[in-house]
Amino acid sequence: MASRNDVLKNLLELNNDRVDGFEKVLNDIEDPNIDLKTLFMEYAAQSRKFSQELQPLVANLDENDEDDNSFAGTLHRVWIDVKALFGNNDRESILNEAERGEDAIKAAYEKALESGVLIGATHSLVQEQYTAIKAAHDRIRSLRDIASQMPS
Repeated sequence: MASRNDVLKNLLELNNDRVDGFEKVLNDIEDPNIDLKTLFMEYAAQSRKFSQELQPLVANLDENDEDDNSFAGTLHRVWIDVKALFGNNDRESILNEAERGEDAIKAAYEKALESGVLIGATHSLVQEQYTAIKAAHDRIRSLRDIASQMPS
């Protein structure tokens, strides 16, 4: 069973990954998808805020850990880089990859909430963050579904 600190550190790392992922995609978004740029900037800011809220709760966080990212997040960013090389930056592809990242962080929050190691104010904070993460996931999924129905 993971400790409270391990669970919170994982959420902190995933939020850092989320910021990095959205910021990477921001550089590749072109005019027809400018609305996604605004949305992704909002979600990057959201995860920065979540990281700031989680940081004081993680015991023994050394300065190098603050910017650490998870292995899964690193792979996610590498996939985005490879995809960019092939020029596959259409709306549906961007939203598919964004949803994949949102699936990962949403699942991590669900696992954290079900772990039983978060209690009181910490549980409430993580629940509040989860609600916002789930709303972001659902919004991205909805936009992806709409994009998949549009002619290429």
